[in-house]
Amino acid sequence: MALLDQINQDLNTALKSGDQVTVSTVRMVIANLNNARIAKGGELTDDEIIGEISKDAKRHKESIEAYKSAGRDDLVSKEQAELGVLTKYLPEQFSDEELEKMVTEAIGAIGAKTVDDMGRVVGAVMSSAGAKADGAKVASIVRQKLGNNG
Repeated sequence: MALLDQINQDLNTALKSGDQVTVSTVRMVIANLNNARIAKGGELTDDEIIGEISKDAKRHKESIEAYKSAGRDDLVSKEQAELGVLTKYLPEQFSDEELEKMVTEAIGAIGAKTVDDMGRVVGAVMSSAGAKADGAKVASIVRQKLGNNG
């Protein structure tokens, strides 16, 4: 439970320093983790914690895009600050080049030829990449590569 300990320690540090963005974000994370723990009926592993935080980060990214399109720069900066707090707990993401290589290998291994095979390729890449890859980015790369083949 090293990651959960780190999250709780960061909350205490943020409370002492008066960092309101970190306090509110970490409290939200802890609440979501408690809900996930209750739903599971037991303690969460570090991988499960990372999965929950990844979901939160994805929601923040989607909110940022929605607020940008609505011209709400005040809310964009708030969401970006909260996303910055969340990314401290996530593993480093694969680079675009690494993802392209993984997609190319998955396409070859599966024998994918057209965009119809996209789901299988994305699934294979995401199962090996886990939380180190953004599913939307993987899907975009797969669509680009299979679209060129189709």
